[in-house]
Amino acid sequence: QVHLVESGGGLVQAGGSLRLSCAVSGIIYRINDMEWYRQAPGTQRDLVATITRGGTTNYADSVKGRFTISRDNAKKAVYLQMNSLKPEDTAVYHCYANIRASAWENALDYWGQGIQVTVSS
Repeated sequence: QVHLVESGGGLVQAGGSLRLSCAVSGIIYRINDMEWYRQAPGTQRDLVATITRGGTTNYADSVKGRFTISRDNAKKAVYLQMNSLKPEDTAVYHCYANIRASAWENALDYWGQGIQVTVSS
């Protein structure tokens, strides 16, 4: 059974920083793309950042220059360093991973339960 668990959220003042972590547990053959999404109340879930297995990254325009996604394949983890936080960054942040559990299975999509990030003005 594969699980993704986020940590590192919380309350921070505008201009501050937080670092989110997402750990993958379970028997894993290969982790492909890993991503962070966020969802504010009453809105859809939006893609924040993507990192491929090889380390190529992409960001939403709203976070470019402020957020950095990284991963540690050996630790089966993905991180999101968030700097210069703004009140509009307030949301529940979810990690996502495309994971192949064994060599004879297709890759599937997995999601964490989400973690709250609140930025006060």
